[in-house]
Amino acid sequence: MFEIEDISVKKLYFYTTAGCHLCEQAEEILRTLPKKLNVSWESVDISESDILISRYGTRIPVLHVVSTGMEKGWPFSKEEILNWLQSD
Repeated sequence: MFEIEDISVKKLYFYTTAGCHLCEQAEEILRTLPKKLNVSWESVDISESDILISRYGTRIPVLHVVSTGMEKGWPFSKEEILNWLQSD
């Protein structure tokens, strides 16, 4: 079955890995983003890919906007993420 994706939703990849306390802090920030931003995010465990480990291993947690490729690495606050997402 064909699904039409809501183009008004901004999709993020959240690059992370198990046991990363900074990633846990970043995930808490993501969970508190206002629903009106229409942001969805998907966790991607970098340990499952040598390419992702090479690219993000020392930078996680990292947020990646799928539509534009913009990235934001740790550290960041909720306010910084709100401003960053609205500048896109």
